[in-house]
Amino acid sequence: MSGAAGETDAAGENGERPTIDALLEDARRRLAGSPRERRGDWVQARRLLGFGRAPRIVPVGDVWHVGVLLIADAEVYATGEVLRARTEAPRGYTAEAQRERSERAAAAARGGFADGEVVHLGAEPLDLGALRRGEASGPLSVVAGVVHVRWSASGAPRPLADYLDEQLALR
Repeated sequence: MSGAAGETDAAGENGERPTIDALLEDARRRLAGSPRERRGDWVQARRLLGFGRAPRIVPVGDVWHVGVLLIADAEVYATGEVLRARTEAPRGYTAEAQRERSERAAAAARGGFADGEVVHLGAEPLDLGALRRGEASGPLSVVAGVVHVRWSASGAPRPLADYLDEQLALR
């Protein structure tokens, strides 16, 4: 849907702007049947016979990964860290960041994720009520009554409807 001067127009067929709820409902409908990925969260390991156990990342829900958003059946999250679970193995690292990432991947494997499975860690829940009131939440904001998404740190916000259309067309 394009408007004058090459700008996009997120207006619906009747000229009204789609609400955040309508946009997400449409995205969920279009995503139905597509594979989902799992979100994970840290769990403090219980002591067993007085010995501490290694921390784990356990599954906490299924989502569709759509760019900077994770869309669940009822919630929406801002994408956090994305990693792949893998069993722990002795490895040599040149950087501490590599070692820490490998430890998180091993924690996900200990928590029940399959080797190589994508894990979304640290996903921030978005406040859809704030968006309905015209306020921002995570990468989403409302500009002149239109929900926008900031899809990169340096990129300008763009209408969420256009962003979702583009992301879903890639599937």
